[in-house]
Amino acid sequence: MNRSILTSLVLSGLLAASGPARSDVVDDLLAEYREQGAGDFSAASGEALWLREFPSKDGSKRACTSCHTTDPRKPGRHAKTGKAIEPMAPSVNAKRLTERRQVEKWFKRNCKWTLGRECTAQEKGDLLAFLRTQ
Repeated sequence: MNRSILTSLVLSGLLAASGPARSDVVDDLLAEYREQGAGDFSAASGEALWLREFPSKDGSKRACTSCHTTDPRKPGRHAKTGKAIEPMAPSVNAKRLTERRQVEKWFKRNCKWTLGRECTAQEKGDLLAFLRTQ
C-alpha cells in the first residue's frame, strides 16, 4: 500500500474516532439532565441564557459573554484576570465538550460566578444544545 493512501486511512480513522467522543459526552450529559427532570433542550433558549445579564453581588452585571464574547466561536478573555480563553464552540475548538469532568467543573464554577447559583439541568442542557450548534 502506498504511503499517501495509508496516511489518508489513518487520518480518516482518527477523525472518525474523535467525532463520536464529543457527541457521546454531550449526549450522555443531556440524558443525565433529562433524568434530573429537564425537558426538551433548546438551542434558542441556550443562546438566550448565553446572552442574558445577571446582577452580581457588587451591583455589576455578568453574562457568559462577559468572558466568552457573544460569539462562542471566537476566543474570550476572563473578565477579572484577563486570562485568554479558547473558543467554546466545538466547531473551532476540538477540545470543547469532550471531557465530561471538565464540562461539569466549568458549569459549576461559571454558573455560580455568572448567575450567582448553580445552573439547573435544563439550563445546562440548553447551553450544550446551543454550543453544539456553533
